[in-house]
Order: sequence, then C-alpha cells, then structure tokens
Amino acid sequence: MTREFDVLIVGGGIIGATAARLIAARTLTAPSRVALIVADGGAPDVASTDWDLRVYALGRAAESVLRECGVWPALPPDRVFAYERMCVWDATGEAGGRGSLSFDCAELGEPNLGSIVDGRSLQAGCLRSAREAGIALLTGSVRNFEVLPAGVRLHLADGREFTATLLIGADGTQSSVRRLAGITTAGHSYDQDAIVAHVRPAEPHRDTAWQRFLPTGPLAFLPLPDGRVSLVWSTSRAEAARLRALPRAGFDEELTSASGAVLGRCETVTPLAAFPLVIQYALNYVAPRVLLLGDAAHVVHPLAGQGLNLGLLDCAVLAEELERARDVRAFGDLAVLRRYERRRRAENLLAAAALDGLERLFSNANPALTRLRSVGLEGIARLPFVRRQFARRALGLGSEGPRAAI
Repeated sequence: MTREFDVLIVGGGIIGATAARLIAARTLTAPSRVALIVADGGAPDVASTDWDLRVYALGRAAESVLRECGVWPALPPDRVFAYERMCVWDATGEAGGRGSLSFDCAELGEPNLGSIVDGRSLQAGCLRSAREAGIALLTGSVRNFEVLPAGVRLHLADGREFTATLLIGADGTQSSVRRLAGITTAGHSYDQDAIVAHVRPAEPHRDTAWQRFLPTGPLAFLPLPDGRVSLVWSTSRAEAARLRALPRAGFDEELTSASGAVLGRCETVTPLAAFPLVIQYALNYVAPRVLLLGDAAHVVHPLAGQGLNLGLLDCAVLAEELERARDVRAFGDLAVLRRYERRRRAENLLAAAALDGLERLFSNANPALTRLRSVGLEGIARLPFVRRQFARRALGLGSEGPRAAI
C-alpha cells in the first residue's frame, strides 16, 4: 500500500529536519503530511560526555531559524558556547598586530559574534523537534522515484512506496535525489583535507575564535566552554597525511608552531579526524516536483564556517515560498520552486565564490600576494565602518533575508 504525503524530505540531518519543522509550522499542510526519510541508523547517540568532533559556528540568522523551530532553547547549555571576539591574521603577520584583523561584539553593540554548537547535540535536537511536532519519520534508503502528473512516487530500497506533491533532497554532498533527478554539479577539489580535533591550549582562549592563514591553508581554533578549542586545520592532502602519521607529541609541536603559539603550547586531547575539502554547486536547485537544500545544492570551503548557516537560510526561504503558495497542491509547481531557486542560488554562489577567492588568495606563498594580504587586512582594520560591515555580515545582520532569520 502506498502512503501519501504532501512533502517528502530525504535526509534526516540538521537541514532536512529543520526544513520539515518549518514547512509544517508555516504552511497549511498538517505535520503528519510531512515525512522525513532518515538513513538506517536513526538518530545520533547523544550519550557521550564529550563534545562531538563536528562543531558548527552559527551566526545570529541561523540561531533565529533554529529558535523558530524550538531547537535552540532546547539545546543542552553545555553544548553551546557564545564567542565574543574573532582574530584573523596572515602567517607573515601577528595576531592582534601587523597583518591582522580583529572583531569584538562590543563594537557592534551585540552580546556575541555567534555561537559554537556541538554537532551531535544539534542534529539530535532537530530530529527531536520534528518528531515532537508530529512529522512522520521513516527509516530507509532511496532506490528511485518517478514524477507523476500531480506529484512524485518515491521507491525505497526495501520496496515501500510513498507519494507526495513535492520531493526535497536534503541528503548531503553525494545526494541520491540530485543524481536521480539528473541535476549536474560543477566545482573542484581543493586537494586539501581538514584535520579536526579538540585541543587544550596552555593559555586561555579569551572567548575568541582564532584563524591563521598559512600558505597551505587556514588553521582555526574555535573556543569551547571548558577552555579547550576545536581545531580545524585545512592543509594539503599530502601534508595532512604526514601530520596525522606523527606521534601525538610531534603533532602537538607542529600545531603549536603552525598556530604561531597564539595560545601557547597545544595539547590534542582527542583522536584526529580528517575530511576532504571541495567546492561543489548544483547547476540547478530544482527540477519538476523536486528541490535541493543544503549540501545537496552547495558545498563551500569551511574557512568561514558558512556551510550550515547557508543551508539553514535555504530552509527558511523555502518555508516562506511554500507559505506564499497558499495551496498544498501548488507545492511542486515549478513557478513556486523557481522563486526559491532565484532567492538562494545567487546568494549561495556569491558566498562560494567569495570563500573560494579567499582560499586562493591566502593559501599562496607568492611574495606579491603575501604583501597584498597583509596590507588588505591592515587596511580593513583601520576602517571601523568597513570592519563593522564585515562583522555584521558574518552575523547575518543588516541584509535582506527570510523572516525566520530576523
């Protein structure tokens, strides 16, 4: 027997669950008419006493979206940490001095510059919010789907079938929905890996997010509530392999040196993990009765921590456009889907291009570019208005966006 829904969302991660919750809250469809297809394995285990190696730096706009879903207030207080300052500097300069750029929430009259959030807790919170709202959670993997005159029929690998007016792919970088819809992607590999771990520095992090641009890629320290920092060290694939093969003491020594000892001697306190870095964007976000969200539509370099922030804004814009449609039967109309695509594709491409340009500019040992980087950072630091605009943009303030992000 085929079950019928208004919206089927493939992908039980943060983006899929947030989209389901917003659509159910904003539109005329009943929560039970929205289904979330979760991969085998279900919800993440949140019993761990330590932070996940995946952490997210979320701005004010992303926080607002999660507040509307009821997720933000329910997060464990010890798994969210608001940071107040940010310091970015070039390898040829020094933190807080020559060739650096700093932001402070006090300059903006804001309580903070954003929050560092535990990935495992956030994903569990989003799924819990969807479940409590009455959204149908279905476990399985997609085999294929077919577009019907008034909807989509989705076939799971175990033989179950579901129909819906709209099918949403929120199933990540290797999206099966995108592939089955015939939507192609462009982009390239950076030939870089990001090494992640939690680190205990000898000196206090001072509620500051630190990022140093090295010729092989950026190195970031994100502050955690117990005095540790979350490391995201992007470097060439060969260098990442060499670093991960070092004894722990050897890696700590290299990390201390690469960070310019900005927080003194570094001691890694978790195993190292790594993931490959790419820029990837779908040439189209929509197809008949099909739409892409988050990493299924766009993947950016992590140097500014914008990936999840962009995805959450996708969810908020989509909910607005479906609300404008007023009729559930119109959810899959291309005119409705194209409005979402126009609002998000240009914004996401701009962010991807800007981050790609920054990565190319800063991950370069060319002497002329080295001087240009240093002068550019110092120039911005001397212009308070420009510096404030940079910081406000990172927070998601002062730009036209979805209602949920205000």
